[in-house]
Amino acid sequence: MQHPPLTGSRLVWITLALSMSVFMQVLDTTIANVALPTISGNLGAATSQGTWVITSFGVANAIAVPLTGWLAKQIGEVRLFTISTLLFVLTSWMCGMANSLEMLILFRVLQGAVAGPMIPLSQSLLMACYPPAKKGLALALWAMTVIVAPVFGPILGGVISDNWHWGWIFFINVPVGLAAAFISWKILKERETDIIDLPIDKLGLALLVVGVGALQMMLDRGKELDWFNSTEIVVLAIVSAVSLIYLVIWELGEQHPIVDLTLFAKRNFTVGTVAISLGFMLYFGAVVLLPLMLQTQMGYTATWAGLAAAPIGILPVFLSPIIGKNAHRLDMRWLVTISFSVYALCFFWRSTFNVEMNFAYVVWPQFIQGIGVACFFMPLTTITLSGLRPNQIASASSLSNFLRILAGSIGTSITTTLWDRREALHHAQLTQHVTLYDQASLMWFRLLESTGMSTSQQQAYTTLQITRQGSLIGVNEVFWLFGIMFVALIALVWFARPPFTSSGAADSGAH
Repeated sequence: MQHPPLTGSRLVWITLALSMSVFMQVLDTTIANVALPTISGNLGAATSQGTWVITSFGVANAIAVPLTGWLAKQIGEVRLFTISTLLFVLTSWMCGMANSLEMLILFRVLQGAVAGPMIPLSQSLLMACYPPAKKGLALALWAMTVIVAPVFGPILGGVISDNWHWGWIFFINVPVGLAAAFISWKILKERETDIIDLPIDKLGLALLVVGVGALQMMLDRGKELDWFNSTEIVVLAIVSAVSLIYLVIWELGEQHPIVDLTLFAKRNFTVGTVAISLGFMLYFGAVVLLPLMLQTQMGYTATWAGLAAAPIGILPVFLSPIIGKNAHRLDMRWLVTISFSVYALCFFWRSTFNVEMNFAYVVWPQFIQGIGVACFFMPLTTITLSGLRPNQIASASSLSNFLRILAGSIGTSITTTLWDRREALHHAQLTQHVTLYDQASLMWFRLLESTGMSTSQQQAYTTLQITRQGSLIGVNEVFWLFGIMFVALIALVWFARPPFTSSGAADSGAH
């Protein structure tokens, strides 16, 4: 059934409600990171065990996101979004009330699972509320929340864990979620999508759960277990590969697939999804790496590391609405080209980081990268969903978002592992030059001796400096590689073909 676009205050309120639900859910993927030591200590667990608080949410969420399209057909997009948001509120409250690590992990699994439909449905419902000429603006406003939330997460998590009980990182979801669910249902209940009673693809669902679950577990535990030197990682990799390969084969022949892989027959969907996934993989890897480097090597607190990363969200707040408002006049490929060029420039800029740099040297590339971020999500999402029928939007959005989220996990694992290995290599190379026969080394130790350091203090201080230098060289190399990859990605986006509108663009709404 077709619905006319919303206007006036109802359009403003639904945009706010859907955006806040996305902000809340994306925030929850990063807010607990900096609070892990506090949570672990409070619940009497080791910090390494506490990482399951992050992992459990990610695994459940990664499995649930691709199910959105099928679930939406079963119970309707509006009803599914409202139920999902209310259950997210409930599970958030349960997380905050947990009094043991096991209980918290269980509630985080439930929270991740019920949160799955929220992001893709907020995207498709928001587009349905806007007229065709303003769908770009809708996507721009939606994208702002996805951009800003991961930046605010560590700051908010650090402030809460430093000043209040850690449970408040989950309790803050309750009023926001209740408001989002109430406003969304009140405005959208008369715009419910058609319900189609489809049989459940049981084998496809089982393969999805096993394949994605094993892959996410492998990515989360790989670094800790030294990757393929661990039997557990090898087993997880085999299980994941076999399950996902069989899933692809099965779904292509299934009449009612749990994941609609036929969407990849659409050129723009394939180009857009691959570009946004690879771009997000590099972006999210840097989101994790930068605060980690600042805290471990530059002596930043969690809050200050978060503040150093925060400027990336400033320019998108101003630029995204302007770009979105004029989207129907612009070639999306040029916007993405600008985005990837700015990303590349900022990564090359970061590859000059050094131990003497000040706060401003970290902040400026983050601020400038905001231009790239503003031209990233909305144009690529527009390309991805162009040419699709209205009833394909929810499935396409869930599949694209699933691959983007999975790419973020892969990016985190690859980035941190690559950094560790480059740091170890440079540490070994730098150590080779510190000998009694090296003139520079002798001068260095004489300098330290003149400050009153004992021999053991000189050695400890020298080791610390070598570690810092090796780490920063390693970080610079990772950033340089990311810059080159963004340059290469520019070519990919030009395989997309205009027009970049849905096939339902001529209709008054997306449903």
